[in-house]
Amino acid sequence: MLSVEDWAEIRRLHRAEGVPIKEIVRRLGVARNTVRAALASDRPPRYQRASRGSVVDAFEPQIRVLLQDWPRMPVPVIAQRIGWPYSLSPLKKRLAQIRPEYVGVDPVDRTVYEPGQITQCDLWFPQPRIPVAAGQDRVLPVLVMTLGFSRFMAATMIPTRQAGDILSGMWLLICEIGRVTRTLVWDRESAIGGTGRVSAPAAAFAGTLATRIQLAPPRDPEHKGMVERANGYLETSFLPGRRFVSPTDFNAQLSDWLAATANTRTVRSIQGRPVDLLETDRPAMLPLPPVGPQIGLQQRIRLGRDYYVRVDTVDYSVDPRVIGRFVEVTASPDVVTVSCDGTIVARHDRSWAKHGVITDPGHTATAKLMRHALAEDRQRRQAATRHHADGHPVTLRALHDYDALFGVDFSPTTVKASNE
Repeated sequence: MLSVEDWAEIRRLHRAEGVPIKEIVRRLGVARNTVRAALASDRPPRYQRASRGSVVDAFEPQIRVLLQDWPRMPVPVIAQRIGWPYSLSPLKKRLAQIRPEYVGVDPVDRTVYEPGQITQCDLWFPQPRIPVAAGQDRVLPVLVMTLGFSRFMAATMIPTRQAGDILSGMWLLICEIGRVTRTLVWDRESAIGGTGRVSAPAAAFAGTLATRIQLAPPRDPEHKGMVERANGYLETSFLPGRRFVSPTDFNAQLSDWLAATANTRTVRSIQGRPVDLLETDRPAMLPLPPVGPQIGLQQRIRLGRDYYVRVDTVDYSVDPRVIGRFVEVTASPDVVTVSCDGTIVARHDRSWAKHGVITDPGHTATAKLMRHALAEDRQRRQAATRHHADGHPVTLRALHDYDALFGVDFSPTTVKASNE
């Protein structure tokens, strides 16, 4: 077979230098017909091996019958139905070619994002375990938000996947940007829209900001491909070579990296830097409301005798003077606050550990004083019932003395009558 180099040389000699075919044959040592074929061909020669067929050819009609009714039938099931006697590899290759004829192809359009229109949101779970307490490490979620027009990235680690913590993270990142886009895209995250409808806390959050939350179709990660790529970028460019001693340390390093690297790089698809395009994106966004949305974990409970409230498996002490009364518990990612009738009765730093106990020494001291006061009151009451008003003691008699006085016998003996 004539090589591409010889084909090119033949055409150059004949067309550029005017060398006759006979001379080209002599110089290159090829046949006259080969030279003529090279001059007649407008494309370089390419070797094509004649197909010898495949072991699948005889089974293809049966395969197509099955795919007509069950286009997504798995390969092992098809092999069983057609009595496939060989390795599955050639069958898989043939199915990859013909299955789209029955399943159909779902093309993806290129989307152009206008300024201020959309933000894609997602949770990223980095593999490094973060120390959260002595002897306790956890894999914690990171909320990632990517603006559609500018590709500006914002992210923060949050303690849980509960709605209150996710919304707290969203509000923190939105406040850092200073405005909010008209649409927030989420997947079917259970706390946001696990049922296929936006959850009540998420809907209230969006309503306060006058934006809307759009749920991606199920099993369609391409619907929010920008934030998915951002997650991969964080995985490959932020994590390697880093160590973290706490969630606070993780967020500090992440914030510095986003400002210095992620948002100052040139993004090929938009031919610009996110930090520069944000100046075009931000004016088209919605302004933030004067009153912030409801965020954080919230509950209303009656305080029990042990004067502790539980937030995400961690118990926090409360002023024991409000035992038996209803208290409002609010937990942000940083602080846990407990109030009763508008008065704060407990305030603790939020613990991201599991099954911990956080105690304020002041609450323990108050409880101790209350127990002593109760014991003294009981003693005082008991002493008051044992004395007359003038101070001399009251004589206490046994109960059976009163039975004898009134002629009452509560345990009579039974006399068996004689038959004589």
